[in-house]
Amino acid sequence: MNELWLQDLESLEEITQDTDTRQIFLRMAELQREGRIANFLTELARDPGLDDATKGTLTELAQDADFLLAVEDYVRRTEQLH
Repeated sequence: MNELWLQDLESLEEITQDTDTRQIFLRMAELQREGRIANFLTELARDPGLDDATKGTLTELAQDADFLLAVEDYVRRTEQLH
């Protein structure tokens, strides 16, 4: 159990360390909360600049509301500490 928790924490920390990655995840969380993630997924699927593997990963993450909200919460909590 602790091992899974540590992996999740490491993933959250990696996301918050890169400015561009953090902004993408925060934007996806916002779209998810507002019920507009479908529009993002449509645009993502049409983007010729992204390979299929990246599109697949982003699609999977964008559809995981719990994870996106956890990222958003983690970012907000850690911003207060820094």
